[in-house]
Amino acid sequence: MDFDWQVAWNSVPFLLQGAWLTIQLTTIAVFFGIILGTITALLRLTKSPFKYLAIAYTDFMRGTPLLVQIFIIYYGFPPLIQRPIPAYIAAVIALSLNSGAYVAEIIRSGIQSIEIGQTEAALSLGLTYRQTMRHIILPQAFKRVIPPLGNEFIALLKDSSLVSVIALEELVRKAQIVIGRNFRPFETYFVVAIMFLIMTVSISQLVSYLERRLKVGE
Repeated sequence: MDFDWQVAWNSVPFLLQGAWLTIQLTTIAVFFGIILGTITALLRLTKSPFKYLAIAYTDFMRGTPLLVQIFIIYYGFPPLIQRPIPAYIAAVIALSLNSGAYVAEIIRSGIQSIEIGQTEAALSLGLTYRQTMRHIILPQAFKRVIPPLGNEFIALLKDSSLVSVIALEELVRKAQIVIGRNFRPFETYFVVAIMFLIMTVSISQLVSYLERRLKVGE
């Protein structure tokens, strides 16, 4: 069977709608994931009882498949709260919680890579632990974790295709709809692959640019 370029080209506008939703979901999830991950990382580095809650959260989210997490939120929680959860909201929650667990480990490693002497010096000068983290440790740690955060963004971008199982029309789900119309899976999925490649390469280039800029600013 010959590759039909016309079929591939005709599918692009419809697939671009799904690609936009994929980028939107990933960006929102990483944004909330960074906030949640930073809080979780800080809790894991304290002696607070909440430390064990943070450990349980990261272990659960990193130790179970994202697909199962999506099912739990979309299918499992509605009977408990006695109301349905929209697919978009369920996808954002699942992706954000999953991202937060991985970001927490990234940021925790970044914080621990900063020399302990800087924390001791700041505390000896009268700064509180919170001030030390906010003004001295976290700014340096974030510079060091830019590359792994970029990798997390790329990984989540690709994993976001799993939300197609709850009928959310991101890129992969749009492709399934297109295939149901033209019965040309190879051409359609080829376009999907190219779109994912363009998105991931673009993110990689952006991360490299940010990394260079931050090194210049040191």
